[in-house]
Amino acid sequence: MTRRPDNELLQRLSNQDFELLAPHLQSIDLAANHVLHHAGDSIAVVHFPCGPAFVSFAVPVEDDREVESLLVGREGAVGLPFGRGPSLAYARIVAKVGGTVLRLPLRALEQALQRSATLQDLFARYATCQLTQLLQTAACNAAHSIEQRAAKWIIAAQEHIGGDEIPLTHEQLAGMLGVSRSYASRVIQMLKARRILATRRGAILILDAPALSASACACNRAVKRYFGRVLGAR
Repeated sequence: MTRRPDNELLQRLSNQDFELLAPHLQSIDLAANHVLHHAGDSIAVVHFPCGPAFVSFAVPVEDDREVESLLVGREGAVGLPFGRGPSLAYARIVAKVGGTVLRLPLRALEQALQRSATLQDLFARYATCQLTQLLQTAACNAAHSIEQRAAKWIIAAQEHIGGDEIPLTHEQLAGMLGVSRSYASRVIQMLKARRILATRRGAILILDAPALSASACACNRAVKRYFGRVLGAR
């Protein structure tokens, strides 16, 4: 595999660094709702979502509930080592939208990192960006309303997919927000009443993207600006 895949992190690599990884990349077709890792699993493979595919990190909390804390799509990777020692999944990592995903054995990545300081630098900067996403999510959960956060998550999903029809149920949105399904449904109904959204079975349709953006907090934009500063232009 020498042609660059539709993953922005891999596209940022120099030709030399990409050639270190290319022989070990395996393309798979990931189905929606497929679980890559359960919380506590040992991580032996790094996944690079491509195109519209993206995954979510669902953190377990009390009462057997989960709260989604992070979305990762074509801009990044899942399972990158952030330090030495065993790599264990803290969250359940599941495909929200299926599609092409590239698998890279962690051992092959570790060997490539030993050979390339520039590869180490890029992935270290990406790790900083992921930490920033988590910090921004924590601040968002404390500071912003459920409606603002719902609009934020829907916009994030739209940006990953590249379209206005989001394969997202009320139950899944409730998991993203850490609220009950009925609460999430009320928020959706409010946005539908303002002709910002429509719904069909298993999907949310964005009718008025500018109005949806105005209803959201600025957290997505803040994170995107940080990504741009830390990772730079491709």
